[in-house]
Amino acid sequence: MRNFDLHAEYDSVISNSNIINLISKIHEYKGEQPYLLETQKDTLESLTDIAKIESTSSSNKIEGIYTTDKRINEIVIKNLEPKNRNEEEIAGYRDVLTLIHENYKYIDINQNTILQLHRDLYKYTGYSYGGKFKNSQNYIEETNVKGEKKIRFTPLNAVETPIAVTELCQNYNAIVNDESCDLLILIPIFILDFVSIHPFNDGNGRMSRLLTLLLLYRTNYMVGKYISIEKMIEETKDSYYEALEKSSIGWHDNKNDYSYFVEYYLGVILSAYKEFAFRINTLKMKKSTAYDRISNLFKNNIIPLDKNYVSNKCPDISITTIERVLSKLVKENKIIKISMGRFTKYKWQNND
Repeated sequence: MRNFDLHAEYDSVISNSNIINLISKIHEYKGEQPYLLETQKDTLESLTDIAKIESTSSSNKIEGIYTTDKRINEIVIKNLEPKNRNEEEIAGYRDVLTLIHENYKYIDINQNTILQLHRDLYKYTGYSYGGKFKNSQNYIEETNVKGEKKIRFTPLNAVETPIAVTELCQNYNAIVNDESCDLLILIPIFILDFVSIHPFNDGNGRMSRLLTLLLLYRTNYMVGKYISIEKMIEETKDSYYEALEKSSIGWHDNKNDYSYFVEYYLGVILSAYKEFAFRINTLKMKKSTAYDRISNLFKNNIIPLDKNYVSNKCPDISITTIERVLSKLVKENKIIKISMGRFTKYKWQNND
């Protein structure tokens, strides 16, 4: 059976220069975290609501589970009851995400916790497999452009799964307790092993993202509470699946290379911290008009931007207002359209 020697897995990537560089940069951002958490409380409350909406929406979209933006807001922020099967799964994610946000200090990393979180993920659906390990072999598949499926990876079998999850958690906790490794590297290693075990009949991807947040929060990397890591994974899911595939080769024989997945995950976390700093500064400028904020966004970017990019960077400004400001900036010859229709982008005119 596959073993989970996390020390050996850690040692296999710690000399990677790209990983060391990413770790160093994340540590710098984390060093600013206490000041921001103490001095920007009102701003952080606004960011938390936005992140909860984006995280719940994106993590479910990755799995093909959708509803309207209006309903996502109502389910996540207003805590309204789900109306259909997709919304039942979305509401379950909302509840588990909220539980982790509010109680991460008290949620231990063990088999029982993982089962309970999975049970809560499915509590609105009535599915019998919520909170239970898989009862048959499952597969990680991919679908090509013709709609044809192929098996990309075969996880552990159902018999080995409970023992594997227990061993993974125990070995992770042992390293946490002896403080012998940088946990920021160990977290993506844990997540890769969890995804490769694929312990449930369904919900493995969403559970991996929820566990990512739980592990980060318990090691005091709080950025996922204010910036949606799930959204960043959704936006780079091709890179996610590529890194996952590369790092899964040889996994059953303990011969896989974790560096691809670790590097991808650390890149996402670093991007989240950069976005966190940007949004803090943006919301501190909230007294500025929408016109000034959007103008500055274009002025400080050398590449063309579209409406969705502006909306992501200024989530508190409505789409209607963004469209009005863009129209005004075009008329004033401050930005130019460089494409039309659904894919319209704009670029700042260097007239100053």
